Amino acid sequence: MWMFFALASAVFAGAVSILAKIGIKNTDSNLATALRTIVVAVFAWLMVFVVGSHSTITDIDGNSLLFLILSGIATGASWLCYFRALQIGDINKVVPVDKSSTILTMVLSIILFNEGFSWLKMGAIVLIGAGTYLMIERKESVDGTAKGYKWLIYASLSAVFASLTAVLGKVGITGVESNLGTAIRTIVVLVMAWLIVIIQGKQREIKSIDKRSRVFIGLSGLATGLSWLCFYRALQEGPVSVVVPIDKVSIVFTIAFSYFVLREKLKKKSLLGLAMIVAGTLSLLFI
Repeated sequence: MWMFFALASAVFAGAVSILAKIGIKNTDSNLATALRTIVVAVFAWLMVFVVGSHSTITDIDGNSLLFLILSGIATGASWLCYFRALQIGDINKVVPVDKSSTILTMVLSIILFNEGFSWLKMGAIVLIGAGTYLMIERKESVDGTAKGYKWLIYASLSAVFASLTAVLGKVGITGVESNLGTAIRTIVVLVMAWLIVIIQGKQREIKSIDKRSRVFIGLSGLATGLSWLCFYRALQEGPVSVVVPIDKVSIVFTIAFSYFVLREKLKKKSLLGLAMIVAGTLSLLFI
């Protein structure tokens, strides 16, 4: 059953980047992150009360709570970096770098959780890494001139924090109902995001956000909530080194959406890189 939830997580995650890209076009990325987190938090806690896991909050031990909080902090950092990267870079460039978190997650899961090493895993790591490298290109302006790699810095940081999110979440969610674990982490992200917005004084810009941007920011939050719930349900029942890569297949949906919706095209080198990433990811299903 965990396989189904992992695949569902990938589908919803694939829609997040497109919806967010449209929503943050004319909105500060940190403010957009804080607003969409409200939607995620409401959805996450609604699910907690639907399944009745709110009654088990007092049963969570200190160790699990600590790691859920740490996982939430890592998630918040990843989101802030990711949406900043999306705002200044193309989706079909940012997403592959963000998804390279799979490599670090696999390495850490082997070391920390003793999930085992195999040549198939090593081959997958090489394919994903090489494919990501091929997809890294300079962001170009409308007139075709290069604008640099600033987006790459944020996308890379997003990948590092995303990997830590999965590893810390695996520890924190042990013995905790998956929906409740997700909801607790969401509160941490919500507090972190709004603290940054308030420190920057961006909350005053809320009234100036146009209706279209608000709708897409909200939809991206909803898609994120659904993806999270499915992902952590899969993470609770399945091995980290397999669940995470399946979730990362969302890159296929994202790239497809970016082509049809935003008209972002891939060069032959990038297409080859995408094929290598998908091949490396899917190969993990046979472990």
